[in-house]
Amino acid sequence: MARYTGAVCRQCRREGQKLFLKGERCYSDKCAMVARKASVPGQHGQSRKKVSEYGIQLRAKQKTRRFYGVSESQFAKYFDMAERKAGMTGENLLRILETRLDNVVYRAGLANSRKEARQLVLHRHYTVNGERVNIPSFLVKAGDEIAIHAGSRDSSKIKSIIEINGSRPVPKWLDVNHDQLTAKVVELPNREDIDLDVEEHLIVEFYSK
Repeated sequence: MARYTGAVCRQCRREGQKLFLKGERCYSDKCAMVARKASVPGQHGQSRKKVSEYGIQLRAKQKTRRFYGVSESQFAKYFDMAERKAGMTGENLLRILETRLDNVVYRAGLANSRKEARQLVLHRHYTVNGERVNIPSFLVKAGDEIAIHAGSRDSSKIKSIIEINGSRPVPKWLDVNHDQLTAKVVELPNREDIDLDVEEHLIVEFYSK
């Protein structure tokens, strides 16, 4: 699957806000949004052109896609899934994205960023209901329990992650046990549980054209 491999800080600058793609660095003075004064990348980044309705919708879609680190084709697939479900398509889409295993690992404080969570999942450091899962796009369900695999708990990398994120807020739809290094999905997230600055109705409008 094609995946963006360039400087991720450029993505934050392009969207004009922090996407929290680099873990600790995003909270420091080294963050590109601070160091570069949030300038849009590229030689034409400072031009002030009027943005069309389509452009606004595109930016909403791109920003959300970059938050979760998924490809164009995967994002479109999730939108199709959301359309087929009962309820509001935009909210369904965000719920699907939130329940990806790499996002749940990040939300639970078991990784510093979604990108890092994706790498650690691929390297089989986590289990779902006791079984190792190495698919970052695996969708968890209510009642599932995610844990750090027993063979990874003594890793210096894992210990550092747990120490750094021990006090980080956890969404209420997850029940995290820091002693056992587990996270249980209490319920699927509602829209008010998702704290990302996205306008999902614009994404629905984008795909409805």
